[in-house]
Amino acid sequence: MTTETQDEAKPEDGAKPPRFSKKKKIIAAAGAVLLVGGGAGAFLMGGGGDAEAKESGDHSGGDAKKDAGHGEKSGGGHGEEGGGGLVEVDPMMVNLRTNDGQARFLKLRILMVPGSPEDAGTIEASLPMIIDRYQPFLRELRPEDLAGSAAVYRLKEELLLRAADTVGEGVVADVLIQNMVQQ
Repeated sequence: MTTETQDEAKPEDGAKPPRFSKKKKIIAAAGAVLLVGGGAGAFLMGGGGDAEAKESGDHSGGDAKKDAGHGEKSGGGHGEEGGGGLVEVDPMMVNLRTNDGQARFLKLRILMVPGSPEDAGTIEASLPMIIDRYQPFLRELRPEDLAGSAAVYRLKEELLLRAADTVGEGVVADVLIQNMVQQ
């Protein structure tokens, strides 16, 4: 019997062992499923908003943002075309108020959205007065006032109110903060 067991053992030793074990195959299949599922989820999340807007016929959400971006690029950012583009404000840099006497600065770059295409010219003509209203407010800010996402919202609202006080209600529809750096 020893010869038969040796003969039976030899073919098994001579046969190649499987390249991947069953456990490795299951792990690889699960990884592939997760990868495909994640890709499909990302595709649906990224394109879902545009598809919903197209289906409902509401073009004000995505298209208005795209048009505003095109107006900024093609119109030079100053609403020179009839499209009512964005009005770009020169970057502002102000000292922030601190208790310890350290020099702290805020660099702010904003765009103004006119209420109508005709309002772009009004905003551009009144820009020095608007900036003059912004400067004292920005200089009174403390670094703690600019901490957190709610601070950005409050800053936008305050800038919008001061612009509306200068040029009138509805002339400036929104103030977009493009860049805000604190040093």
